[in-house]
Amino acid sequence: MPRELASVTLRRVALVQAGKAAGIPLELVRAALDVLPSGKTPTNRNWERLSRSWRRELDERIATLEAIRGRLTTCMACGCLSLRTCALLNPDDEAGSLGGGAHYLRRVSPRG
Repeated sequence: MPRELASVTLRRVALVQAGKAAGIPLELVRAALDVLPSGKTPTNRNWERLSRSWRRELDERIATLEAIRGRLTTCMACGCLSLRTCALLNPDDEAGSLGGGAHYLRRVSPRG
């Protein structure tokens, strides 16, 4: 394997590992790989553009985790175990009209 191709391959493997560590869905990692120049070592500009494309996903995940952290003590103390009245996972029973399933697990509640 030529040296340049080995370098390109190792960088792409590192990208997949970084995406995995950050919790980026595999389809977004694949999409990122698809826009990198094929057969060439990506430039700093390529890497910057790619990391910006993941920023929204990471910001949303951080906001969700912070919202859950902020309400976790109240939720644990509540003990209601009711998705109908749970302000953490289903504020105002908003998911009732959507049927079964965890519709709001990743959503940040307006109740903060």
